[in-house]
Parts: sequence; structure tokens; C-alpha cells
Amino acid sequence: MHIHIENRTFDEISLGDRAELTRVVQQSDIELFAVLSGDINPAHLDEEYANASKFQGVIAHGMWGGALVSTLLGTQLPGPGTIYLQQSLQFKYPVRPGDEVTVSVEVREKRDEYRHVLLDCQAVNQAGKVVISGEALVMAPKVKVRRPVPQVPEVLLLHAGEQIEDQAAAAPPRVEVFRAA
Repeated sequence: MHIHIENRTFDEISLGDRAELTRVVQQSDIELFAVLSGDINPAHLDEEYANASKFQGVIAHGMWGGALVSTLLGTQLPGPGTIYLQQSLQFKYPVRPGDEVTVSVEVREKRDEYRHVLLDCQAVNQAGKVVISGEALVMAPKVKVRRPVPQVPEVLLLHAGEQIEDQAAAAPPRVEVFRAA
């Protein structure tokens, strides 16, 4: 468990530097992303609709993967103090609940004038298929930052009509509590 979050300044970054994270997509991730984003497309939330679609099942929001790219940029490479300027992503294959997705960013180019860093972005599923590819342009920090990992609130995801007490009897559990790692 990390107790601090630390950036890499523009001067500390080299071509080929890389960061990655791996997540297993849960249905609760999809539902929470829908709540936060307002994207309630039935391809993500309505099993009957999704099964009859070209994807033949519920899929995660493409920008869920985009958010993981943002996570890497803001927490690892370059990290705190990074200014996100531009992103371009291609969504190549659907991501489904239960898929294990490894998202990575790799420094392709550095531009001294404005401390710009261009990074290749990629998400690969458990079968080795590239499900998302693209690039991101950021302004890397000039000043070193090392801070305690901030605490984030816990989230309790309830479906319409559910009560907190109902969750204790649910099997499998339908409530997810999200905590800072």
C-alpha cells in the first residue's frame, strides 16, 4: 500500500518511461460510472437490450478506460501537478464485466518549450487484445511533489428500492465499497 503519491518532473522524464495499472471490470464499476457521468446508454445497464445488440452483452463505457488513462497521468506518470491538454482514443473491442484490463502509458516525445510530453496510451484485455489505443498530451510539472495519499469518501451503491439492510442478505454481494488503495 502506497502512503505517498509522487510525481516525475519534466526533467526527470525520459523517452520510453512507462506506467501501468490493472483492473478487473465489475458490474458495479459500470453502474457507478453511469451514475457519475450520466451515461445511461442501455448497452451498459440493460442486460436484455445489450444481449440483443451487436455486442451480445453488457459492455463497459469506453471512457471508463479513458478515465484509467487519466488515473495514470495524474498519479504516476507524470503524476501530481500534471496538466492534461489533449487525448485521442480509439475503442477497438468491447470491454465486459469480468474482463481484466491493463492500461499503460509510455512517453513517446518531450517538447522542451512548454514542458509538453506526448504519451502513447493502450489498454489490453486478459486475452492480450488491444481494446483501446491512442495518445495523450500533457504539460509535465516543473516542481517536485510528494504528498500523502488523499483519503477519498466511501461509496455505497444501492439500486432503486434497495435498503442498506437488504445488502447483508444479498448473495453475491451487490454493494461495493470503494476505498483508496
